[in-house]
Amino acid sequence: MTVAEFELSVTCHIAAPRGIVWKVWTDLKDEWFCPKPWRAEVIEEVLRPGGRSAVRMFGPDGEDTGPMEGIILEVVPQEKVVTTDAYASGWIPQTPFMTAIWSFADEGEGTRFTAAARHWDAEALEKHKEMGFHPGWDQMAEQFKALCETSAASA
Repeated sequence: MTVAEFELSVTCHIAAPRGIVWKVWTDLKDEWFCPKPWRAEVIEEVLRPGGRSAVRMFGPDGEDTGPMEGIILEVVPQEKVVTTDAYASGWIPQTPFMTAIWSFADEGEGTRFTAAARHWDAEALEKHKEMGFHPGWDQMAEQFKALCETSAASA
């Protein structure tokens, strides 16, 4: 995978097979998607090109992000999911912020997980940094890793 000019990313090795990592990503997003004490609620996620991707996040002090709407651009089961917020469901244009690329690859006896956010321009990239991309996405990846490894241990 090449690195885009306006990309931020996190990556980690997960001591779990790719099939379990994929299942946690697809089925348990409410449990890992945003840094605790925030919580995520998946409104809908249709894993096919053109499918709706809508998530809402709630903070510990009553914060509510409102629905974060986007669409799925590409799905390669157990390998990659690409989403964008440039469109809402039905190909309705909206002000874009980023395209997310979620990648899963075999590495040793586990899985290499990478989550990348590609921004339209330097201004959007800097805004995402200021919003706390790091440590927010770092914590999200740690939560995801822990949940995958717990799931693997109990499988």
